[in-house]
Amino acid sequence: MDFMMILTNVLTFLEEISVGQGLKYIGAGLAVFTGFAAALGEGSVAAHAVDAIARQPEMAGNIRTTMLIGQAVSETTGLYGLIIAILLVV
Repeated sequence: MDFMMILTNVLTFLEEISVGQGLKYIGAGLAVFTGFAAALGEGSVAAHAVDAIARQPEMAGNIRTTMLIGQAVSETTGLYGLIIAILLVV
């Protein structure tokens, strides 16, 4: 597919929706970005946990447990954003 064909399809789609529906799709797109922020946070937590384990190998079990709990809490933020996006679009 070339660019003009994609652009024509997008413009045709945009002509068929109202302003309220368009705002709904924008809100869903913004809600999905919570998953991006959660992924950045989880990566940072994992990197710091590996660094901490490298510095104190005897604390590896405690560090790993704390890291997994923190990542689970962080992941729920991304899942909530996804659920909100799905609810907005449907």
